[in-house]
Amino acid sequence: MPEGHTLHRIARDLHGAFAGTPVEVSSPQGRFGAGAALLSEHVLLEARAHGKHLFIEFAGERILHVHLGLIGTFTIDAAEYVGERPVIGQVRCRITTGRHVADLRGPMTCAVITPEEEAAVHAKLGPDPLRDEDGGAAWERIHRSRKSVAALLMEQDVLAGVGNVYRCEVLFRHRINPATPGERLKRTSWELVWADLRRLLPLGVATSRIVTVSEEVAEVESALAKGEGVHLTERTSYVYKRTGRECRRCGSIVRAKDVAGRTLYWCGNCQRRS
Repeated sequence: MPEGHTLHRIARDLHGAFAGTPVEVSSPQGRFGAGAALLSEHVLLEARAHGKHLFIEFAGERILHVHLGLIGTFTIDAAEYVGERPVIGQVRCRITTGRHVADLRGPMTCAVITPEEEAAVHAKLGPDPLRDEDGGAAWERIHRSRKSVAALLMEQDVLAGVGNVYRCEVLFRHRINPATPGERLKRTSWELVWADLRRLLPLGVATSRIVTVSEEVAEVESALAKGEGVHLTERTSYVYKRTGRECRRCGSIVRAKDVAGRTLYWCGNCQRRS
């Protein structure tokens, strides 16, 4: 499932391509035909994200709500195109102008909603490191819970936008035992995790990939500070999908088990802190 940085990147690209202009909205697949008709020929005002939810606001208080789910994709042409753009695959929703085209495929949610309905979605979500400066609301829920911190980080009403990769990697980066009950997690440990997510997720938006290994984090931050392009060859990780391999830090074998419906990866030797 795409994590929060992917939705924020999509929102950024949609806003850059379409904001302030009337757009044509269609449903080549046919399943969103009625919704597309409500939006077509209206000015696209803003695209924004909260966690794994995308909201595209149109004039007339009409909002396209998208959740990509497990297999959804939303592609936006970076360059202008000329002529008719062929439909490839099952496109649920297409947004076009004379210069750009965006295609949504395979979403879990694709619906036209009201501002009140959008507000109700936001109210059910925890703070998003890419939107909120303060993670206090997440801490309030975590430190009152007996669930493991690994499980809590996956609950979107606790913390919005963090998925399995960031969960595994940020717990490793701060040596936190993933089985630690939320009520036993130290406030200082949570503040380190929150600050780290606030640091790492923007790198995902900038590079379109999850960057968590310290050397790569430093490389990306340096390149962005200089206004240079970032060229990372492949995704590396500390523990994610490294079951049975040696921990990069201590050489112990990386462990894995199902927690909250996804495979958690961790190092039992490095991650002892509560």
